[in-house]
Amino acid sequence: MTVMRSLLPSPVDELDDNALTALYNRPDHERPDDQPGGPPAPAGTAWLRLNFVASADGAVTVGGVSKGLQTPGDNRVFGLLRDLADVVLVGAGTVRAEGYGPIRPGPRRQARRRTLGRLPTPVTAVVSAALDLDPAADLFARPGPRTVLVTHAGSPPDRRAALAEVADVIVAGDTAVDLPVALAELARRGLGRILCEGGPHLFGSLLAAGCVDELCLTVSPLLAGPGASRIVAGPALPEPAGMRLAHLLEEDGALFCRYVMTRMTDR
Repeated sequence: MTVMRSLLPSPVDELDDNALTALYNRPDHERPDDQPGGPPAPAGTAWLRLNFVASADGAVTVGGVSKGLQTPGDNRVFGLLRDLADVVLVGAGTVRAEGYGPIRPGPRRQARRRTLGRLPTPVTAVVSAALDLDPAADLFARPGPRTVLVTHAGSPPDRRAALAEVADVIVAGDTAVDLPVALAELARRGLGRILCEGGPHLFGSLLAAGCVDELCLTVSPLLAGPGASRIVAGPALPEPAGMRLAHLLEEDGALFCRYVMTRMTDR
């Protein structure tokens, strides 16, 4: 039986659920880049964490989906990060490729969410410029919290009206999705702890807009070979974005890296 252990910042031979939760949890309204003793972020501030799995050679998918890269430890962290979040944010392309449906935590995870002060089930939010989504899809099924759609004012009005029947729609931006505005609106609705699960184009857009606070990256002990995309896609950044390593865990050869973004003044 394999166990998850901590390598950094302090060696720990085995991490139980409470220890793992403590490593990934953040106090309410504290941004990851706040320095000890500094002022916390005000209530209603969005805090965005991204979660990705990649192979040792940088592939984000095997056969077009991420499932082939996942490990038992990755699935454990994946579930915990969802339980720590108010809302799970995902791009429409990833919804279609990965077959996203409603998030339905089991009784144990619902109990953990209540202990953490969260609602029993996280909200799902989908970013889509074209709204090429089926209103009859499982993603919009009930029971559970209503799915949120994030789009812009130039999206097709007929699709927006149809989806508004089954989802809450946030219109942010005129001709393209204004991500900072969208995240601020999620926070205004009490959904400030935001977990983004991709895809790479959404990650690239969030990074370019300066919205990313934290990256949780599982490095799977596999070589996927050429052809697969990386965790970030889209236009090049004007300069690399700096991060610092908050912790490093290991299980059966897989590495679990938690990075927080550094401000320019911290570099």
